[in-house]
Amino acid sequence: MDYKEFLEQKSQSSLDEGFAPIFMPDFLFDFQRSLMEWAMRKGRAAILADCGLGKTPISLVWAENVVRKTAGNVLILTPLAVAPQFIREGEKFGIECRRSKEGDIKPGITVANYERLHYFNPDDFAGVVCDEASCLKAFDGKRRKEVTRFLSKVRYRMLGTATPSPNDHIELGTLSEALGVMIQSDMLGRFFKSDDNSRHSLFKEGDFWNRHKWFFKAHAELPFWRWVCSWARAIRKPSDLGPYDDSRFILPALNIEQHVVKCERLLPGELFPIVATTLAEQRAERRETMTERCAYAAELVKHDRPAVVWCHLNPEGDMLEKMMPDAVQVAGCDSDDDKEDRLNAFTTGNVRVLITKQRIGGWGLNWQHCGHHVFFPSHSFEGYYQAIRRSYRFGRTEPVKVDIVTTEGEAGVTDNLKKKQVQADNMFDALVREMNNAMGIKTEDTFTREMEMPEW
Repeated sequence: MDYKEFLEQKSQSSLDEGFAPIFMPDFLFDFQRSLMEWAMRKGRAAILADCGLGKTPISLVWAENVVRKTAGNVLILTPLAVAPQFIREGEKFGIECRRSKEGDIKPGITVANYERLHYFNPDDFAGVVCDEASCLKAFDGKRRKEVTRFLSKVRYRMLGTATPSPNDHIELGTLSEALGVMIQSDMLGRFFKSDDNSRHSLFKEGDFWNRHKWFFKAHAELPFWRWVCSWARAIRKPSDLGPYDDSRFILPALNIEQHVVKCERLLPGELFPIVATTLAEQRAERRETMTERCAYAAELVKHDRPAVVWCHLNPEGDMLEKMMPDAVQVAGCDSDDDKEDRLNAFTTGNVRVLITKQRIGGWGLNWQHCGHHVFFPSHSFEGYYQAIRRSYRFGRTEPVKVDIVTTEGEAGVTDNLKKKQVQADNMFDALVREMNNAMGIKTEDTFTREMEMPEW
């Protein structure tokens, strides 16, 4: 071993732990084959590909390769109501996969919702695919701990998601830990510093990571992105991976219109509405204007086309359901089976208008048939982005209309969403740039002196 190899071993780049693909079907596009081959050779990898770029077929082919190589089983974990979508895609592409609700498995690929994970034993699987892996983002979340613990006992792992949070690098640490590359606390200590120097304050477990902002160390931003690109690939269009054709992946028009509902309620001493600045004020404003906003949203969907109305509060969903007789609500109090049946009814076109929350129906589902979304906005850019991308995705040809219903006092919410959009674009630009450098596509060598080897 020479000194250069010694230094490479000391780097934090993820090593290859997989194998060369033994099954590469013709139905994958060229860039999808490149992604699948890279993920298979890595053995443990994350694919951060935008909605409609084919994470489902890539996941199915990856899983089929593991099955054929190891003669073992692969578990594909999905959000609620997405499992039937995987089954349909498997039938379409000729890859056999079966769904399980109670932990029963058959040889090959098994598909199940995250909510059913406790029924399974990790010793029964050679590989696991986590679809919409953003569900692992919460540092002390129950699901993150359960999934990470399950994955730690499985050799081959693949994560797929479209939107890591644009202003939250901690999420990338949860993905890294799930893959077994580096635990989150080590990542933070290596690349980041906190806004609070007092690490000895008395916080309960998890609070320190959640309640403090993290910033790059002076030297660490470039090494961080290079480290991420050693185990993840991020693309928003095929050409992000190299000389691939984008002509088949052109998004339709996205028409976003904001509707400001006039609020006649004024507090004592006020002559005009004041912009809500704190979270408590914004919540109070939403409750005070619920009737007006719901009535406005009901008017917007008075047509004969499919539409989704995204609410936040349970009373909002109940009120919208009363105002729209042909609408179906999927609420948090519904059982998982009822949620799945209603979401599938909308997916298959048996329901025209769906009322739900972003955290219930905003993940993984393909609603290309729906071109109209109505939002009551929140500060969650990830939820907003994912919800729109159920329809606004590669494969849809007609425009998508997004109506944002807000009040005069909620101007800060929409401004924050715009700010996070810029942050998301910057994060993906950094990921793509360093990914290309790692692949040798746009490598720039700015060093002018040769490295001097120590005599010893």
